[in-house]
Amino acid sequence: MQKIYVITAALVLGATMAARAEETATRLEELVITATRTPATVAQVGGSSVTVITAQEIEAKQQLTVEEVLKSAPGLNVVANGGLGTNTSVFIRGADAKNTLVLVDGIMFNDPSEANRGANLANLTTDNIERIEIVRGPMSVLFGSNATAGVINIITKKGKGRPGYYLGGEAGSHGTWKSYAGSSGAVERFNYALSLSRTEAQGFSTADDKNDRIPHAHGTTSEKDGWRNTTFSGKAGYLLTPDCDISALARSMNSRVDLDSTVSGYLQDNKIGSPQEKYIDSKELLSKFNVHNRFMDGELDANLYYQHTGKERIIINDSGRSLYNGDSSEVGWQGTVTPVTANTVTLGLSYFAEEMDSSGGFIVIDKQTATVTSSWLQDQISLGERANVVVGARIDDHDRFGSAETYRVAPSYLFAATGTTLKGAYGTGFRAPSLFELYAPGYGDSTLEAEKSTGWDAGVEQELPGERLTVGITYFQARFDNLIQFDTTTWKYSQATGESTTRGVESFARFSPSTALEVTLAYTYTDTEDAGGVRLTRRPLSKGSLSTSYRFSEKLRTNAELLWVGERDENGTAKDKDGNRVSTLAPYTVVNLAGSYALTASLDVYGRIDNLFNEQYEEAWSYATPGLSCYGGLKYHF
Repeated sequence: MQKIYVITAALVLGATMAARAEETATRLEELVITATRTPATVAQVGGSSVTVITAQEIEAKQQLTVEEVLKSAPGLNVVANGGLGTNTSVFIRGADAKNTLVLVDGIMFNDPSEANRGANLANLTTDNIERIEIVRGPMSVLFGSNATAGVINIITKKGKGRPGYYLGGEAGSHGTWKSYAGSSGAVERFNYALSLSRTEAQGFSTADDKNDRIPHAHGTTSEKDGWRNTTFSGKAGYLLTPDCDISALARSMNSRVDLDSTVSGYLQDNKIGSPQEKYIDSKELLSKFNVHNRFMDGELDANLYYQHTGKERIIINDSGRSLYNGDSSEVGWQGTVTPVTANTVTLGLSYFAEEMDSSGGFIVIDKQTATVTSSWLQDQISLGERANVVVGARIDDHDRFGSAETYRVAPSYLFAATGTTLKGAYGTGFRAPSLFELYAPGYGDSTLEAEKSTGWDAGVEQELPGERLTVGITYFQARFDNLIQFDTTTWKYSQATGESTTRGVESFARFSPSTALEVTLAYTYTDTEDAGGVRLTRRPLSKGSLSTSYRFSEKLRTNAELLWVGERDENGTAKDKDGNRVSTLAPYTVVNLAGSYALTASLDVYGRIDNLFNEQYEEAWSYATPGLSCYGGLKYHF
């Protein structure tokens, strides 16, 4: 405990990165999209629980991947099975990872070929990201299936201003290096933003016998599990007329991550180029085309869009070579009309199709498909300058399960005299079974029905005089019925009887004593139960973070972050090398530091230290995590 006090004091007194006081003063005016599918200020999204991670904050942390950036967000728990490139899941408010919908510029990132149509964040880098919007609570009313616990929308940059260019490189621990370049800007009616990066890491063994805290059930290895990633991100737009513009975007990710080899039940060294070489090759491509029109002097705003996600995974392991293909596409139209200033009505229509197939290995699935036709209606109402409410309803017509109706209401009220905001939300959701859950030979069950859920939250935010301190607390609760689970007794997917529940409290305090310093403290308490009253695995009862950013001058910026994750239960298959049941994972505390310095008007030097105190911990049983790691780089912009 004394160690934590010392770390906390060092963080606050040593403070770190780019001042965000200006951002804090205008936080309520910041536009968000995901909470209502329309640009709206934080005040206009009603009682929605929203967190926005800005490009400035991402740059301050200097992390390579999105999953690293998300780890300190309130209400989220991120779990990786090892180092860079390994399978990474995100849990919102204690719900299963399959209940979180991840988007990139509104395009579904979840993989139709994954067992539960989950989103593996392993290969999502921070390149070209403008901001990340996190909406907690059921959002099926706007986004359909998989959004039963919340939505994470990763929004890429749009070109503006005079064209600019940058290039850079960095290197550090675990044989890691990255090179990158990009350009963005606007020329008359045309705007663009492009980035290209290549990252390679030799990595470390996820089952290293030097990690004596981990008594591995299958032995240990000392080989390094490397990762390679090439990411391209591009967005372009053109103003055809003052009332019509078109845009297109694409994001391509090609990756390989090395795996441990299991022979006769024991892990073996996975030497590059050896007969035992095991790895996963991933190819992911997201694309979108949008036509945006304004009618009736701007009173009607309309978007016609087509978007597509294509994913391919080649897995080379002891079962041989397996190939998984997953594709999803959506065509839709959304119109927003503002009959009066205080009322914004949105109507949407879409047709969504997904398909998957797999070959090789021991699971072969011929091409399977599913389609959903959807319509939704939403009304954003402002009652004066203090009261806001968002009301929405949706109908999804699934080609297999028929129709599902969902709705949501999210009111808020500001007491201007005291700076107190009361807010809340209530909504329903559904999740259709994945194609794998339905059709995997020997494992799937074609009679599975859709999952259903309800969730609500209520909270209060208080801004103290001077706008230097804001605190907030929110209570949340959700119920999930008809859950699809994998039965380790029958080794098949089945429908659970009863319901799973999650409940807890999210709280934060944001302090900006000067234009150079901001301190943010967050704490989340999450209590979970499955249908049998057993706590859900890998979800901490308590989690907290402390982040400080400080600008010493226009040239020197620093950032520090402390993340504390409490004890978590593990699944029933976790056993140590002696065959004893491993029931819990120990709590851990990780401290990261980062800083940058402008050597010239065009050249920046930066660096970061991850896991400053070399904490030994696990996010998932028997998967090692990186210890003390250091990185540094140069960025040239012109």
